[in-house]
Amino acid sequence: MTELILAVDTTHEFGSLALLRGSQVLEEMLLHAPEGFGQILFGRLGDLLSRHGAKPTDVDCFAAASGPGSFTGVRIGLATVKGLAEATGKPAVAVSNLAAMARHGSGGLRAVVLDARRGEVYGAVYDASGRAVAAETVMPFKEWLDRLPEGEIEFVAMDFSPFAAALEGTRFAGAAVTTAPRALAAEVGRIAYEQWRAGQAGDPAGIDANYVRRSDAELFWKEY
Repeated sequence: MTELILAVDTTHEFGSLALLRGSQVLEEMLLHAPEGFGQILFGRLGDLLSRHGAKPTDVDCFAAASGPGSFTGVRIGLATVKGLAEATGKPAVAVSNLAAMARHGSGGLRAVVLDARRGEVYGAVYDASGRAVAAETVMPFKEWLDRLPEGEIEFVAMDFSPFAAALEGTRFAGAAVTTAPRALAAEVGRIAYEQWRAGQAGDPAGIDANYVRRSDAELFWKEY
């Protein structure tokens, strides 16, 4: 029987869980936890597994969205997946949110953008195969536009409306824009499944967060 994948995304206010059989999504749940996921995550994971007659020990590979996003949210998701994988002796994979969002595009070059607050965005460019053409970064949107590679660009975002006006008068005016869903766990699970089958999943202790931006504590310490 095809392997069972459990994927978790708690990197933003709207998170999600997904259970997959190989690359086929059995169920994806959108979560809304403005107060944080710590108090609801294990209960929702248990509900998801029980609806499909599965237990944590039945899962063959665990996956977590590794960021960028909320520092606390990223840590909760990764800690949950690490704990489950270590307890069951199964491998784990960490997947970038931006890479998961890029899967919802259809262009040859997909410029993925996510609001990073403080007047900045998280951004990266992927090709149709999922390879990173421009590395993940954090900076003001207009500065990021200036650094995008040549070629026909498709923008992928959960909400592109705050950035649309900045395209006027640039080479990106009229560029295609695709809206990625709030729920990313299914794509996180698909990418994890592909990486696992390629031998790229491993010891859960080895997966790490993908913050892109340093934490507030690090930034403030640097200032003083």
